[in-house]
Amino acid sequence: MARCCSFTATRDQCLRFSFSRSGLKSTVTDLGGGTVMHCWVPRRPKPARPDLVLLHGIGANAMWQWNDFVSPLAARFNVYVPDLLFFGDSYTTRPERSEEFQAQCVVALMEAIGVKRMNVVGMSYGGFVAYSVAVQFGERVDKLVLICAGVCLEDKDMEEGMFRVRSVDEAVSVLLPQQPEKVRDLVRISFHRPPKRMPNCFLQDFIDVMCTEYLQERIELIVALHKDRKLSNLPKLAKVHASHLSRCP
Repeated sequence: MARCCSFTATRDQCLRFSFSRSGLKSTVTDLGGGTVMHCWVPRRPKPARPDLVLLHGIGANAMWQWNDFVSPLAARFNVYVPDLLFFGDSYTTRPERSEEFQAQCVVALMEAIGVKRMNVVGMSYGGFVAYSVAVQFGERVDKLVLICAGVCLEDKDMEEGMFRVRSVDEAVSVLLPQQPEKVRDLVRISFHRPPKRMPNCFLQDFIDVMCTEYLQERIELIVALHKDRKLSNLPKLAKVHASHLSRCP
């Protein structure tokens, strides 16, 4: 629950204004079967422009992840920025937690909005979902960009020291922080030049606003992503142009 005076909630409102100023509007689509997805869509899509879908990571919702990029991208693309399930106003009552199900919901959302073919960009967890979109619906994807998305990871990679965390439980504690020190850990891992001073009051406010809703469901997303994951089982892409692929574990 946000406090009466909340820096994070105020920032959230500023991001909403920024998205609106970039020519986007907030929409909520009922996909049926207990699944609802929120998405920022062009207020006036232009048929001559390509459609671009931006998928966020675990540590942020759509606005917090993509705000710095929406305005310049909206000048050249019809930009669609959905909240993945259990972020923002997107949720499902169904039990599925895999990136494959997230991908199916993204495509169902685009279908409901009227987007037939798309370019897809995924950041971190969103990269796993984007890859799955391309695997399952390659005929609908023109180009795919993965940013900091270790889709080639295996469940043993953490134990072997490839990451800064050594277990899924430790990853959960950092990606879904519940204490100010864990937010500091997340910032140190995520930022090339992390802020030197991060007062506890601001960090706790961020936790209260951003990291408490759908906590159990988000934990299940992370667990499902890593469980029994092997490179040999990674589906191959077929009909997608990967003109630029940025990947880090």
